Amino acid sequence: MAYDDPKTPLLPVNDRNQPSSPPPPPPPFSLKSMATLKNFYILLGPLLCAVICLCVTFDGPTTSRNMLAVTAWVFAWWLTEAVPMPITSIAPLFLFPLFGIASADGVARSYMDDVVTLLLGSFMLVLAVERYNVHRRLALNITLRFCGEPVNPPFLLLGICATTAFVSMWMHNVACAVMMMPVATGILQRLPVNPTDGSARAATPINNFCRAVVLGVTYAAPIGGMSTLTGTGVNLILAAIWKSSFPEAKPISFNTWFFFGFPLALLIFLALWVILCLLYLSKGSSMALAAYLDKAHLKRELDILGPVAFAEKMVLAVFGTTIVLWMTRSMTEDIPGWGALFHGRAGDGTVSVMVATLLFILPNGKQKGEKLMDWNECKKLPWNIILLLGAGFAIADGMQSSGLADILSKALGFLEQVPYIAIALVVCLISAIITEFITSNDAAATLLVPLLSQMARTANVHPLALMVPGAIGSQLAFMLPTGTPPNIVGFTTGHIDIMDMMKTGLLLKIVGTAIVSLLMPTLGAYVFGTKGGLQ
Repeated sequence: MAYDDPKTPLLPVNDRNQPSSPPPPPPPFSLKSMATLKNFYILLGPLLCAVICLCVTFDGPTTSRNMLAVTAWVFAWWLTEAVPMPITSIAPLFLFPLFGIASADGVARSYMDDVVTLLLGSFMLVLAVERYNVHRRLALNITLRFCGEPVNPPFLLLGICATTAFVSMWMHNVACAVMMMPVATGILQRLPVNPTDGSARAATPINNFCRAVVLGVTYAAPIGGMSTLTGTGVNLILAAIWKSSFPEAKPISFNTWFFFGFPLALLIFLALWVILCLLYLSKGSSMALAAYLDKAHLKRELDILGPVAFAEKMVLAVFGTTIVLWMTRSMTEDIPGWGALFHGRAGDGTVSVMVATLLFILPNGKQKGEKLMDWNECKKLPWNIILLLGAGFAIADGMQSSGLADILSKALGFLEQVPYIAIALVVCLISAIITEFITSNDAAATLLVPLLSQMARTANVHPLALMVPGAIGSQLAFMLPTGTPPNIVGFTTGHIDIMDMMKTGLLLKIVGTAIVSLLMPTLGAYVFGTKGGLQ
């Protein structure tokens, strides 16, 4: 265990020299103490599973019924959070073998794939960016360019939001929101506003500007994450389920998604900026802010960071190399990219893990023998997202192997007569509602995307024509603080209230849904080749 922190003992150590007080007696056990809502939710999963096994019959193998029962169990626990989501995510590892759906080895393989390794390596790179404050220096430099002299509130807002969206393109949107919100609120600290008292809610130009900045960072993080395959867990879940459900089809590579995701995110981002400017920035904003916010403040923040250190330069070099390798692995049919040198064996996960390995080899220039990263930093890896991704793989594989996918496809035969544009719009709206009021965007995507692939087959459209709107729709959770973690990060600053989120989020959700519905049959048909059936 040499890689663990030696200061942290594996087991608690008692000091024998100090007398230990006896622990308090446990409360007496009673049946009434067991009758809680939490325990009901825990029992709900097995009960649904038992009811389906006893009462539901399919014209097919029994494994299809068992798969439906297990899916109900897992989703009941996901939706109610009866047990922690990461634990629910590994439940298929014992449920699938017990119900005869897949062998232990078979379901375990679903939890490790090129997409999972892509996520692992990307998060290690994000941790290196955090460790050396590269994101903060980048944010201050870009925002400094937009401040103006005198201050121009719309363009300053654009600079802060654009920086957040750009950073979120290359790291998970939750990590981006957590890192960028202190940068944004630090810029607002010079303004005469106290977000903890009632005066912060007055509709003054300064308070409205603070609202716009916090809302902009809150929403720009998930919007920027839509641009790239690694920007959010939902995109990775979509790519994983697509590869698992259609192994013979061309996988969704980093490059492929970027050609669709970046224009989509850019349009939604511009809509966000216009909405914030219309709602919160009046003509008198510039005059009100000029006395408190100028370039000198941003320069002082930048000076505190000091000159660019060797470690920061190394992390930026590794970061840039990663982006170039991702973008050039698979390009066009005429220009195949460097991946052709390895006969298609190298994937985006190959690049991600290789670059992450370099972080543990390259020196940071601070102390002799010290590297850019060490394993203790990697203990912060978000295993909950990684396990949820593996669960999505397992459920998609189980639906195919058990025969449940074919049964669902037949049951949705009436959709053949419905126009595609109507289906795509409804799918996006349903997905957006589920992720807003019921569960997280990752869980919503894991729930809906496999079903949408079967729905698309029934409606005689390309599976991605519905899977992509469903995945994007699950990321449009803008109305409630509980909709997604970045919403919570923004809400806890005290600069905004629920009405601000409801008002801005509803408009952004409507515009985002319309953009997805219009782009998918046009740009999406070109990028993903969804005009015809699955080739």
